[in-house]
Amino acid sequence: MLTAIMQRILFYRFENGKCPVEDYLESLTNKQVEKVFFVLDVIEQLEIIPKKFFKKLKSTDEIWEVRVQHGNNIFRLLGFFDDNDFVILNHGFTKKSQKTPKKEIKIAEQRKKDYFHRRSII
Repeated sequence: MLTAIMQRILFYRFENGKCPVEDYLESLTNKQVEKVFFVLDVIEQLEIIPKKFFKKLKSTDEIWEVRVQHGNNIFRLLGFFDDNDFVILNHGFTKKSQKTPKKEIKIAEQRKKDYFHRRSII
């Protein structure tokens, strides 16, 4: 299955400037981070993205997940679209179960609301 999208990827920042995705990536090994950035490159460069790398999560507030596997480790970066121009990645975690945990989705949804709320103020 394919997702027909080509996007520019940005990382969400809290009001204080901290970036939760950068913080998450700092917890990974160099090889793991290389694999994450390989997948992010695929998403930015290809017009049609394989679902194994990028997929909309069902029953969410339009949350998408970047899907990365490195050896036995499964990494997920969650985010959303901003006016179909950008993918804003706002949460990262190491997946340990079949389904994406609801608490991880809730974090991404809350950060999405914060992003659009702050953007509407500017």
